[in-house]
Amino acid sequence: MELKKVLKARFSCKKYSDRQVEDEKLAAILNAGRLAPTAKNLQEQRIYVVQSPEALAKIDTVTPCRYNAPTVIVVAYNRDNVFTYPGEKRDSGTEDATIVATHMILAAADEGVDSCWVNFLDPDKAKEALGLPENEEVLMFMDLGYAAEGAGPLPNHSSRKDLSETVTYL
Repeated sequence: MELKKVLKARFSCKKYSDRQVEDEKLAAILNAGRLAPTAKNLQEQRIYVVQSPEALAKIDTVTPCRYNAPTVIVVAYNRDNVFTYPGEKRDSGTEDATIVATHMILAAADEGVDSCWVNFLDPDKAKEALGLPENEEVLMFMDLGYAAEGAGPLPNHSSRKDLSETVTYL
């Protein structure tokens, strides 16, 4: 699909069917994340694909926002492998993991797979529930699947502020 169409058509799906994402589509989505740029090419992202009933049950203990998605991708990053920016107040972990997640969400839309960015969770409880390494930080969960009948974007999905309200030229 053309990028402009992907950007316009994609919405946060909040009701999924039981249909599983095909392996080849999932591989394309994961590969899009692998291709995302990261600071100094550190590639500090850690991606976990959650599909088993047992692991999905653990996701459900951490957030009410799985919306019956048959696949959840957990996007995390290795705290020990980040670039610290001048001033020592920020590092590349959160932004790089965000770029990776965004690539995957757009790739999902391109593959005809619905998604939802889920950050309604306590990252520490998510890490504990899933048994992730201590040096990793969970950024978000990404629901993946196919929209259930009647699912669609929120009523205000297409409402956007004018550029003049959000952009300033200096």
